[in-house]
Amino acid sequence: MKRSIKIYLIGAVASMAMFTTGCVKNLLDQKATVELPYSQFWKTEADATMALMGCYADVRYVFDRDYMMEGHGEYTRVRGMAAPATEYPDNYKTGDAYQGNAGIYDPTNYGDKWDKMYRYLYGGVNRCNYVIDNVNKMLETASETSKPSLEIVVGEAKLLRGLCYFKLISMWGDVPYLSKTVFDNSEVAQLPRLPIGQVKDSIMADLTYAFEKLPTKAVEVGRMAKPAALALRGKVQLYWASWNNFGWPELAGFVPNAATATAAYTTAADDFRKVINDYGLVLFRGGEPGNIDVLGKAEILPNYFYLFMPVANGDAENLLYFMHGGTGTGQGEELMRNLGTRTVESSQLWVHPRYEIADRYQSIVTGDFAPLLKPMIPGPTGAGRTTLNSAINPQSYANRDYRMKASLIWDYEMSIGLTSLKSTGYWPFIYKSNSAPVVIDGINYTTSFPDGVNSGYIFRKFVRNYPGIGRSDGNFAWPVIRLADVFLMYAEATNAVNGPQADAIALVNKVRYRGKLPALAASKTADKATFFSAIEQERIVELIGEGQRGFDIRRWRALERIWGPPGSAGVWRIDTQGFNITRYYQNTPERTYQQNYIFRIPPGERDRNPNLTQNTPWL
Repeated sequence: MKRSIKIYLIGAVASMAMFTTGCVKNLLDQKATVELPYSQFWKTEADATMALMGCYADVRYVFDRDYMMEGHGEYTRVRGMAAPATEYPDNYKTGDAYQGNAGIYDPTNYGDKWDKMYRYLYGGVNRCNYVIDNVNKMLETASETSKPSLEIVVGEAKLLRGLCYFKLISMWGDVPYLSKTVFDNSEVAQLPRLPIGQVKDSIMADLTYAFEKLPTKAVEVGRMAKPAALALRGKVQLYWASWNNFGWPELAGFVPNAATATAAYTTAADDFRKVINDYGLVLFRGGEPGNIDVLGKAEILPNYFYLFMPVANGDAENLLYFMHGGTGTGQGEELMRNLGTRTVESSQLWVHPRYEIADRYQSIVTGDFAPLLKPMIPGPTGAGRTTLNSAINPQSYANRDYRMKASLIWDYEMSIGLTSLKSTGYWPFIYKSNSAPVVIDGINYTTSFPDGVNSGYIFRKFVRNYPGIGRSDGNFAWPVIRLADVFLMYAEATNAVNGPQADAIALVNKVRYRGKLPALAASKTADKATFFSAIEQERIVELIGEGQRGFDIRRWRALERIWGPPGSAGVWRIDTQGFNITRYYQNTPERTYQQNYIFRIPPGERDRNPNLTQNTPWL
């Protein structure tokens, strides 16, 4: 007798041995999208691996556009995003979890705009559960030779499930916990929210299983290994420590505990230490800064730039990441379309750096911050272009952290133009000069067309500088956790417990060295507070654009530090020419701050489930 399995939240087998994702309308209103005869599947290791690849493909879409969440911080403006691709049915499309109302990506008023992310994360959870449940059944009768491979599949699926739940608790705190495949909505129609500590413990159990079963090195590029499980387990503990250390008053029933924080910092550091010491891992290209071109040229770019190109796919620095298929696969990423200019395959520049990030890049001569840039307009005589430390004087950017050249483009910096998959040569960026003729060093150029920029800077990071791939067909493997991030998280965890430690200082200096910066001065590691500031500084410039900053701000409870207390005048974001662009947190009430620290449980889910409580600031 055939056993027909109805698959909720997941789809059918598609090309490239991947599962595509089907309809995911909301957590409690699912329709079956396919039926697979059980007797014809879940028989071999190949079946289990195919299902796992579908799990990766499904979960990818709630993580591979985390650069959109960078707008919740103060250094990146996200004004929207490219329209999602259309290869998926019923509006479940690439990036759909990131689509929402106006303001979803701003530094404030975003906590009620992420209902789709909530739903799609549970879609990822259910896909993982489907794989785990069925492979566990296979393990009951599997041969001894097949068991290790099947356990690896379960371990990877549990790692992905833990990753989904980690994002859920990081945004919503207490959440329902689904430990098995949902076959009928009645199974979850009355599930209450589980206290965050219990969900955290389940995540830790998943990641511990994954660590025990996964190989030391991934079976193939795009799959996870022990270091990924350890790094994520350490990060979960670091966040748990942060919430217990700094508090989370917006989460009802959560009581911070100093002893719990210390224990969590300690176990996080232990996991990070194993990642760092036990697997022979090194930073991309050995952590060497590489070479850098002169100001205004872009033929020679630092190694940091190439860390965010497909040449780095599968590199040891990228511990937990999601692959993309590239041209013709329907699995491409749209980084170039979202971060590139019209000059680059008619890209749309939905994401660009804010003015204030430039001052975070330190001097390679002094190892400290350079004099603050002065916003200036060129003026009728062009004096603004030559004034010392002027933000529009290209020479003001000399001798800066190599990661600046690799990440940003400022006035008179060059980038490659691309049209119809072919290079159109170099185009200079000049703020407020779009597709205009300009002569530089006696050579005629046309300025780039950065549609939508309002800061004076655009990103070089993530934007390809070679032809042959369309704006929506990228094959870059999006990093969720990198080794450099682990270095910095280890430094943060150990500093929180014991203050600055020699090994942690050395690791922060390794991250700095890739930018050609000298080691931290003794004054930067004098005590916990100063070393924390140095760690935060490195997180800002090392992880810019990677979707980390907003989560750091929330777990450190730093909104008031950055934007001022409730009811204050707020903070202007300006541009390189000195114009006020947007003022954030002006006369903002305390309730809005509270809402920015914790997200709203989607009202639609509460309408369907009477046992779902709401987070206090949203009542």
